[in-house]
Amino acid sequence: MMSDLFSSLDGCHSYMSWLVCIMFCSFFFLNWTWVPSLILVINALTGHLWGSIESKFYSLKLMLTSMILLIITNNFIGLTPFTYGLTSSLWFNSSLALSCWGCFLLSGWVFSFKASAAHLVPAGSPVVLIPFLVIIETISVTIRPLTLSVRLMANMSAGHIVLALMSNVMSSYLGYGMLGLLTILMVSYYLFEFFVCFIQAYIFTLLLSLYSIEHPTI
Repeated sequence: MMSDLFSSLDGCHSYMSWLVCIMFCSFFFLNWTWVPSLILVINALTGHLWGSIESKFYSLKLMLTSMILLIITNNFIGLTPFTYGLTSSLWFNSSLALSCWGCFLLSGWVFSFKASAAHLVPAGSPVVLIPFLVIIETISVTIRPLTLSVRLMANMSAGHIVLALMSNVMSSYLGYGMLGLLTILMVSYYLFEFFVCFIQAYIFTLLLSLYSIEHPTI
């Protein structure tokens, strides 16, 4: 988080991200006591994702696990003071969403054109409505990477802005005997944002896993 209200969305100070990454790796190797708990959380988040994917798509499971770890790490970096979080950037989120969505879509149509085209028409649809349903479903599939990236960016950016706003309020009321109450509110919201970091990463990868279900199978 930056000290200004909207400066957390400015990437010009991104050099601090390198320092935070080095510190994060250093703490990882210096203290191993939290590793089992972290592994337990990651297993809980990825367990449901793996269950929704065909067993033969083992490489996809590895990709989604790497994806959720990448997003969680960048979400936590964004909560660090004076650091720009990459998940607050629409370009970073769009790159992740477009690459994964494009791979799923291209692989499905190349693997089985007929089965992929069948997904555009719901089963049991009236013949008269098929052209309109194809258009609607095509639009729905096309905007998926946009909704993925905007959802992640909006949730993380909103949290950063609220944290910066609360910090400014705390600095303004230091001499009014409200420091204790504001500190409790700040810590509580910070813990809430800590939880949001996990949830947003899980939602992003969960939606990708649901999109992969539409991939034609043998």
